[in-house]
Amino acid sequence: MSCSLLEFCRLQELKTVRDYLFHNQTPEPLEEKSQTDNELSWDTSDWESAWDSGNNKEEEEGTTAGQSEPWLQDCVVSLSPCADLLVVAHEHKAVFLSAKWRTDESGREEMTLAVSWTGTLNTEEGECVSSSICIPLASQKRSSTGRPDWTCVVVGFTSGYVRFYTENGVLLLAQLLHEDSVLRLKCRTYEIPRHPGVTEQHEELSILYPAALVTIDGFSLFQSLRACRNQVARAAAAGSDMIQPPPLAYKKWGLQDMDTIVDHSSVGIMTLCVFDQMKNASILGGFNASVKGSPPAMNQYVTVGGGPYTGFYYAIEGSSQPLLSHVALAVASKLTSALFSAASGWLGWSKNKNEEEAVQKQKPKVEPATPLGIRFGLPDSRRHGESISLSPCNTLAGVTDDFGRVTLLDLARGIAVRMWKGYRDAQLGWLQVSEEQGDREFSPSASLPRRHALFLIIYAPRRGILEVWAMQQGPRVGAFTVGKHCRLLYAGYRLMGVNSVTSQGWQLHTQQVCLLDPTNGALRTVNIPFHLALSDKKSERAKDMHLLKRLTTILRSREVEPDFLEREGKNVLLDIKHPAIKKQALESLLSHKNVPVSCLTNITHTVFDTLKQQDPEEVDTALLQLCSSQLKMLQLYSDIQQLHSAAEIEQDSLEGIEDELSSVGPTLKRYAELTSRPSVSFAQDSPDSPLPAQAFLSQMECTEGGELKVVRGSDTDWNHLGNFLFWDCLCGKCPLHKVCDRLQQAGISPQQLLSLLLSMWLQREKEVLQKPNETVRNLHALLIALSNMKGAVEVSWDPQSISPWWQQVRTTCIQSHNVAAALLAALVAYRAAKASITSRADSKLQSEWEAVSLELEQWVVCVRQLEDVLVLQTLLLVPPSQGAAGGTAAQCSIKTLLEGGTGGIADNVSKWVFRHNLSPERLKEIVQKKEGKNMDDKVEQQAGEGRKEEREKSQEDTERTAELLVAVCQRFPHSLSPDLLFAHCCWEYVVQWNKDPEVHGRYLCWAVEHLKLVSSPHIQLGISTMMWSTFVVKRFSAATFLIEKVNLVHTDVGMGDKAMTSFLGCCVQLLQILMEADSAVEEVSAPELSVEEVWSGADGPASIAELALEQRGVHYPLVQHHCLLASLLHAAMTFSLKMKPLSLFDSKGKNAFFRDLTTIQLMPSGDMDPGLVSLRQEFLLQVLTNWVQALDDPSSSDSGTGSSPLPSSGPKAGWWPSLCLELGSLLQVNPDILRRHLVCELYNQGLDLRAEEVMLEVEDKDVLGSQLLVLTGQRLCYSLLHSQSQTQAAMELLARLPPTLCTWLKAMDPSELRCPLVPLSQTSRLVGRLIEILPENHAQYVLALHLLEAVEALTTED
Repeated sequence: MSCSLLEFCRLQELKTVRDYLFHNQTPEPLEEKSQTDNELSWDTSDWESAWDSGNNKEEEEGTTAGQSEPWLQDCVVSLSPCADLLVVAHEHKAVFLSAKWRTDESGREEMTLAVSWTGTLNTEEGECVSSSICIPLASQKRSSTGRPDWTCVVVGFTSGYVRFYTENGVLLLAQLLHEDSVLRLKCRTYEIPRHPGVTEQHEELSILYPAALVTIDGFSLFQSLRACRNQVARAAAAGSDMIQPPPLAYKKWGLQDMDTIVDHSSVGIMTLCVFDQMKNASILGGFNASVKGSPPAMNQYVTVGGGPYTGFYYAIEGSSQPLLSHVALAVASKLTSALFSAASGWLGWSKNKNEEEAVQKQKPKVEPATPLGIRFGLPDSRRHGESISLSPCNTLAGVTDDFGRVTLLDLARGIAVRMWKGYRDAQLGWLQVSEEQGDREFSPSASLPRRHALFLIIYAPRRGILEVWAMQQGPRVGAFTVGKHCRLLYAGYRLMGVNSVTSQGWQLHTQQVCLLDPTNGALRTVNIPFHLALSDKKSERAKDMHLLKRLTTILRSREVEPDFLEREGKNVLLDIKHPAIKKQALESLLSHKNVPVSCLTNITHTVFDTLKQQDPEEVDTALLQLCSSQLKMLQLYSDIQQLHSAAEIEQDSLEGIEDELSSVGPTLKRYAELTSRPSVSFAQDSPDSPLPAQAFLSQMECTEGGELKVVRGSDTDWNHLGNFLFWDCLCGKCPLHKVCDRLQQAGISPQQLLSLLLSMWLQREKEVLQKPNETVRNLHALLIALSNMKGAVEVSWDPQSISPWWQQVRTTCIQSHNVAAALLAALVAYRAAKASITSRADSKLQSEWEAVSLELEQWVVCVRQLEDVLVLQTLLLVPPSQGAAGGTAAQCSIKTLLEGGTGGIADNVSKWVFRHNLSPERLKEIVQKKEGKNMDDKVEQQAGEGRKEEREKSQEDTERTAELLVAVCQRFPHSLSPDLLFAHCCWEYVVQWNKDPEVHGRYLCWAVEHLKLVSSPHIQLGISTMMWSTFVVKRFSAATFLIEKVNLVHTDVGMGDKAMTSFLGCCVQLLQILMEADSAVEEVSAPELSVEEVWSGADGPASIAELALEQRGVHYPLVQHHCLLASLLHAAMTFSLKMKPLSLFDSKGKNAFFRDLTTIQLMPSGDMDPGLVSLRQEFLLQVLTNWVQALDDPSSSDSGTGSSPLPSSGPKAGWWPSLCLELGSLLQVNPDILRRHLVCELYNQGLDLRAEEVMLEVEDKDVLGSQLLVLTGQRLCYSLLHSQSQTQAAMELLARLPPTLCTWLKAMDPSELRCPLVPLSQTSRLVGRLIEILPENHAQYVLALHLLEAVEALTTED
């Protein structure tokens, strides 16, 4: 790690800046000046020729570009320490550049400085800018984190004025504190003291004049600038009156005893030690001088110039009272809009001549300076100082002079401690670097406070070089070739307005030193690592870091020969001296994926042997342990790899396992078919990919006892390691006993090996099922080998207790979702455990009896559970047919089923039924095992009109699936009893319906159908109640209120008209089931729910059936009341009737709606209001009329026969009349009126046979006879008078009719008939019925007889 130059910002529009500042000057003089400068620089001295010879070509190329002319050297340049504002001024003009973020061509965000303001700054005649400084002012807000609130630009002029501007060029205030040219402006801001003994420095702005120094108190300046800025903002907004800001507190010193002063540094307050105090007293006052008790605090000022070359001044605190200036505000009392125009600028630039003269006459009063004598200096009559730069710690300063020297001053002692030659026109800066966390680990002073290193930055423009020197007597730690026309910008301060309280927790982002290159506009900062300050070029640690970096570079390169890598790795590791860095290098080598194992082993061996040869006391134990452990791991890795390629194969005989495999063979085969579907995976995640040595090492660690231990990482890494160790053993490709012996020798615990083996076995289920016999045999051998290892099965284990070793196998099988592999592992482990227990029992008892063991009981249960889960999982994996709901198959394990509670199994199967779109009738058939002809017919119908082979295959698949479902139900006779299965299916369908009632309306119908199939009224009642309260009632009430309000169904209900009709029909059926179940509950005892013995350990949520049995009973009249409303709404929606449903009920009836069905409500009773009854009657009559109209067209072949079957649902359903009569009895409507209306409507429609069936139930035959007489007349009228095919015979018959009948017929209106064209035979039959119905004393009996004669006459004519 070495020094580096980092570009952090770039200037935009540099050409614009130059053109603006120099637009009145022709380029020729600049070129001449540039040439002269270059000539001078060549002729100065001989030593520079060596430096310049290498860069000569570059210089010539650089000077050809327009921007490379040294125009920037003639400008006053200042940069804010936050690097967000740059000021470039020349003579009376200035350009302000502000920070902006922009996206470059590659899409990366980068910071740039773009021109934000240009203008002229002079107000006095002939004054020019002589110095400038940018001071960022801290924000006073509590939420601030250290960013500046705004930046103030302070500019000094040759007239003596100091003016303060905002970033936008707005003049805030102007001060004339001394009538002479301002030479230099400098600032000091608050720094947190690094040590308790360091004096806390005050903030201040210092202004140097040729013979005077003015220091303005930082706090006073901060308050004044804030007040002025606020006043400007207020004035700009409202033109309000000026408020006088607080006056500036400043001190003014007349610097004496020095011929010329060109630069200065205000070091701050210092306190002398007692010795220095006595020394000074004796020098100044002689031998008898008295010494005060405590040394006084003094402000130290250091100046450079001539006669003496450097002067030290000390101003004792309190010796001079601070002066108060009246702030010359740059804001007039009343602002006019003219002041805001961009052209006129700020304040006074657009005043008239008289005002200007008045201002010149009223020049502010200039206070006299307090004389301050020089304490001492560094006299050198020929040397003239040019600049001084103060270090951040205020103890050192760098001084440049006209002899091309850079001198380092110790300010506390007042002496020069170092000098550099050959740096003409040098520019200086300082960089303070704090110790990093990583550096502290290696330092002997890790427990002490954080250390800081100081570096001096020297830019030599004549040579175009930037150098970094460690302080005080350190070496040059960095050098960079840069341009010859750059500017080194060093502020030496940070934010103003900060104190020890407000700076807590702040992260101050400031650049200490920057290099501005005018050729490309780049702003670069120097990055120096802390360790470069620790020692000189021969530093072991720096060399070690360099070697580590070199090794890292080699490892990063793409293609490296293994021999070269091994040779370089050895050299680097042997050359590194520091143990911590050597360890870091070895670890980076061991963790790199491209290094071969042989290479790693050889390098680690070399390092280990070297450490062994050293003195044991000097060797780092951690490094030695690392080498030793890594060698062990690498050796193990190599041995396992060699065993994998061994030719000898061991065969292990396993009798009896084939019988157990054959019993589950068909299910395993079907499971393998269903799981072998292709899937997408990444190549690097494939279990067949080889395990690199680095991955092996990363998962191993060495214990203190020298044994290896596997570190559990991600499941993928764990499975990869298991594959590496055991997969070849399972496939029979390597000697498994040798592998186990080698792993035992390495000290890896058998429990970890068992976990690796089982994880890998379960993960590679597909491959295991391809060759089950072979893999199972090898797994048995591996299990026996592992259980025989030391520490596997406890020596003291009693077979009557649970063994932790076998329990680990059981736990893994119980938790696994790969059920087939888990079952095979359980069968193998069961046999192994049984053999182990038997051998132990034999050794103890020598008996022929089989040992009974709790361990074996656990295995019997586990195997039985896994067999059950395998059959269930196979069913769940069966893919749904096309067009079904789809979705991913559920993954089962013993653990998930036990955690799913008593209803977990039924819940999984119900989800499978939903995915397969299995209809309730089909499910009932399968469950009841009625596999007859009907089912085959249905399968053929579902298969469609495809090819015969496809139909047969589809039928075969369906039958296999049905057999599988039956097998699952047989394995779970209690958990999948028909009632439980139908209950869960009902709940699953209603849950799915609730997700989107508009699209999935059919699901609610199927949920109700499943509910009907539940045989227990107790379960039916509970599920109906839960369905109603959870899913249905909310939508039902919303639908009712919407139909009541606007007679429309809106999105609030989430359904359209069609879905709403279906929903209301389901509501009616649900409430009817509820009423029937409530009636039947008392006759039947509640069912007892149980689970299979092996699944009795289920611990989870209660099943739907259990919840159903816990429900409270319902209030039957309230259910009936809701059923009535649902039926009315269903009828209204089916026949598109306009109605307000709630208007058919009184206030008691309305209040009872949508209440909890288990509560007792006040219900309507007694006789209803006649008006309400007539409304109800009108609605029911309308329903009957619409039903008759919805029936088939009477002109069809089946019309009037009455024998055509009607559909079971929809507007043509045959149960509508009986429903209306039932509703009529509940709504207190006379049912005879409804029957008579229905008879008339049926005759009107021409459905005579249906009408005759209903007519038998009519009680008031007289009224019906009168109604039908009119209808008959209308039919006859149409036949005789209105028919288009009128015959002569018909006309003659009409003439022969009695006059009364003829008149009566002519008065009839046949247009009221919906079906006037009825066969005469039907009309004749109707008249016959009329004669039977009407009593002889009836007023219209005679008319009926006349009609009979007329019809008969017509019939004979035909």
